[in-house]
Amino acid sequence: MTTNDYHFTTHWRVKSTVDEVSQILGDPLALRRWWPSVYLDVKVVEPGEESGLGRVVSLYTKGWLPYTLRWDFRVTEVRKDGFTLVAWGDFDGRGIWTFQQDGPWVNIIYDWKINAEKPLLRCFSFIMKPIFSANHHWAMAKGEESLKTAILAYCLAQILGSSATDVHVRTNHTAAYRVLREAHPGSRIGERSSP
Repeated sequence: MTTNDYHFTTHWRVKSTVDEVSQILGDPLALRRWWPSVYLDVKVVEPGEESGLGRVVSLYTKGWLPYTLRWDFRVTEVRKDGFTLVAWGDFDGRGIWTFQQDGPWVNIIYDWKINAEKPLLRCFSFIMKPIFSANHHWAMAKGEESLKTAILAYCLAQILGSSATDVHVRTNHTAAYRVLREAHPGSRIGERSSP
């Protein structure tokens, strides 16, 4: 492995269904809304098939380090249990999302093999690789945290009969309860019961 090669395997576990996770992660335009700590801009360049196969997406992303990344990806495979993408730009490589139902939980695995092509990353990987890796791990931890809220918003949208985009829940469960209370005035949704 050369110094600018990276291989990350991320494991998430969320209470959901494979279908819900597929719907959320398969909607690139929603990334800015539910994963705002990382995704600054997302544009679909080519829509691809209805399943998402062939879709090309252009991204502008960041982590906790003071640099940004511009990259694109094409969805090259769509399965019931995930999808595969090929990336190019500030890094080149491929990512494989895999979803496994485990009772009421979904185990999510993201296998990400890339070559850092952004000059900053390429030139300084030989000494900064642990820091660049920590930046990736931070971004993915934020993703798992944000996905849990996105799942809540998705479920609320199903209950309320609206799209997940209409349910504007971004950062915490308190916001989700507020959305439910607004939809059902006079309800006590989200309130703690007295002992």
